[in-house]
Amino acid sequence: MSNLRGKSDGMYLLSQGAGDAVLFLHGIPTSCHLWDGVIERMSGTYTCMAVDLPGLGRTPKAREGFGELNTIVAKLEALRIENKVERWHVVGHDAGCAIAVHYAHQHPAHTGRLALLTPSIFPELEPFFLFELLRKPVLGELMAPLVNLIFWKLVMRRTLDGSQAGRALLADFRAPFRGPLGAWRLMSLLRWGKPEEVLAAIPALLPELLMPTLIFHGAHDPAVPASFATRASGLIPDSEMVITDSGHFLPMNEPAAIADRLLSFLDKKPDQRADKNRAEPHWLAADPCGMPVS
Repeated sequence: MSNLRGKSDGMYLLSQGAGDAVLFLHGIPTSCHLWDGVIERMSGTYTCMAVDLPGLGRTPKAREGFGELNTIVAKLEALRIENKVERWHVVGHDAGCAIAVHYAHQHPAHTGRLALLTPSIFPELEPFFLFELLRKPVLGELMAPLVNLIFWKLVMRRTLDGSQAGRALLADFRAPFRGPLGAWRLMSLLRWGKPEEVLAAIPALLPELLMPTLIFHGAHDPAVPASFATRASGLIPDSEMVITDSGHFLPMNEPAAIADRLLSFLDKKPDQRADKNRAEPHWLAADPCGMPVS
């Protein structure tokens, strides 16, 4: 079993395990360590590759910005080539789903299966209200220190348990936004563009995704409406939907349940695919954990 940490094409890469490759994409404002619990359970079967996206974790903010989805896709494709991966499964959470969709659409020959957890992929997306404050000119600059403090000290602390692992995750997610300029770095990152423009192309891409796709959504997610998952499932031809009894951060809240379901999905033979015209959304038991975030 291999375990690699380091930069690959400018992005921090965590690679662990052996077998077929799975690429994990986190959202905002987390890091590759969002997937730790899932990777721990899947790395005995798969080579799990998780990156820190630009401006998050250990990857510096790119000049183009987080909203330049095609630029990030190009970096991921360069990473695939650099690491000699012929084809990988792609798994995204939150904003990482938008990147996953664009990657799968542009590189279908190199995408095995696709999994979208809490798919923040439609132009009607409304950012979390604290983040919306930071996105406003002048007001964002004035409110940045207070919002940064409230978000990390109250909102995220409520989401993560007080265990040593929970505290370590919180410290990792927050690391790029510490220090005298940390609040304004968070503000700059969150000004990634207007959802109605950055995400405008995605609805038209979904019917063209022909790879098997699994969509997760938390029944208690206060940030992303369940209609996003239902709509995505209706547009992607070969897809199935799983509803979990949890909140927004599915990989963190219920890593065992998510890993088990992903393993089952990735191990399916082509003739084992669910008939989406007959199947109802599946329920995956988990502990409720609501969390407002973008």
